[in-house]
Amino acid sequence: QVQLVESGGGLVQAGGSLRLSCAASARTFNTYAMGWFRQAPGEEREFVAAIKWSSGTTYYADSLKGRFTISRDNAKNTVYLQMNSLKPEDTAVYYCATNRRYDRTTILRQEEYDYWGQGTQVTVSS
Repeated sequence: QVQLVESGGGLVQAGGSLRLSCAASARTFNTYAMGWFRQAPGEEREFVAAIKWSSGTTYYADSLKGRFTISRDNAKNTVYLQMNSLKPEDTAVYYCATNRRYDRTTILRQEEYDYWGQGTQVTVSS
């Protein structure tokens, strides 16, 4: 079983940056991709970004391209989300998750992800 632990959240002013980390506690050899999702108060959880574990191919929500960057460190079993030019509407709980479907069409769909972290709060003040 894989346990995921997110860190790096916090309070930041608009225009600032944060880097989130997601550390996996177990081997991720059968993980196809890792994804970041977020859920704002009163909203549904939404896709943020994903990265294929082996190739490093990245995927982003259209609205976040250019501000957010996902990366991974295979040796550390860790995925990162660099968030720049943060806006108050980026305020949410951010979750990382694993996808083991080995199907590119599942990358954007949260229901295709199985293991989830506990989430880390990101608050952007105006």
